[in-house]
Amino acid sequence: MRRNFGVKPWTYPQPVFIIATYGEDGTPDAMNAAWGGISEHNEISMCLSGGHKTVENILRRGAFTVSMADAAHVTACDYVGLVSGHQVPDKFARAGFHALKSEFVDAPLIEELAVAVECRLKDYDPESCILRGAIVNVSVDERVCGADGKVDAAKVAPIIFDPFNNDYLAVGPKVADAFSEGRKLK
Repeated sequence: MRRNFGVKPWTYPQPVFIIATYGEDGTPDAMNAAWGGISEHNEISMCLSGGHKTVENILRRGAFTVSMADAAHVTACDYVGLVSGHQVPDKFARAGFHALKSEFVDAPLIEELAVAVECRLKDYDPESCILRGAIVNVSVDERVCGADGKVDAAKVAPIIFDPFNNDYLAVGPKVADAFSEGRKLK
């Protein structure tokens, strides 16, 4: 027996993205967004409604970063999704975040979050709320890399959003090797 919930934007996993920008005066800003993902080889797409200070900053500066929220900073990551940059102009600092200047785009990296995608704005459709960014770099803090130089997902400890229950969940242990496990059925 299956239970029907109707039309909902509910899938697993939904990433917890923290989008960071600079405001007009250079103040860092960040917001929490779950509706997004890779849409092409060098492109990320997000569903971001207008009116957000972060969206205004992206449109003005033409750049943004997308960091992966992690378990160690879940409180700060949730906070930047609860308050508006219009009402709390220093919410980035209040969250305990520290900005690092990106070498590639006019947007801040968040020192506390180890993995970030640095993007240049491609386009934004306010009607559909779809914002697309060209990925110009992916930066990873060395603290989450193993001795082999590869990113260690356990050290990153990314979280996902559970839209069915409004929860944040930790990403679990490895279950198989991608592009290999299915060979057992050949």
